[in-house]
Amino acid sequence: MKSELKAKFLNHLISKKREGGFTLIELLVVIIIIGILSAIALPSFLNQANKGKQSEAKTYVGTLNRTQQSFYLEKTRFAKGLEQMANPVPKQTPNYDYASGDDVATSATQVLTTGTSRVAALRSYGGTVFVVTDPTTTETTTLGIAYESDVPTTNPLGLATINPANNAMTPPAKSSAMN
Repeated sequence: MKSELKAKFLNHLISKKREGGFTLIELLVVIIIIGILSAIALPSFLNQANKGKQSEAKTYVGTLNRTQQSFYLEKTRFAKGLEQMANPVPKQTPNYDYASGDDVATSATQVLTTGTSRVAALRSYGGTVFVVTDPTTTETTTLGIAYESDVPTTNPLGLATINPANNAMTPPAKSSAMN
């Protein structure tokens, strides 16, 4: 009877071993799949963080363009700098430096606004406001364009150009108009 009991006990231990957990190969396959999915998702996740930082510059450059337009409509000249516009945005943030008017480039008919990246992984932004005259009514108004660099850069963007025949505005080289 003892040998029969031993046989049943060994049989029980063998069958219990077959029921236990995952094999090493199964665990390795799961780890590899998780690694591949992480490698695909990580760059997209990091890019979202940069987009959030860049939205600050888009907003501030747009604000400065509109402020310059308002300033021109009130005083028939552009503001010389952020101080004359009552500092609608800070001159510097952790990610960007902002300038407008004589701080960058201005003339009687156009003014440049820049949001220059302080971080190599972020794009720089710019805006130009033009003074245009309607040839039929001789009314003067302003037109503005905002644009971003095509690739991340810490260099400021230059002035956009305008076609006087149709008032079509073109951003400077290596940049694209923002929607």
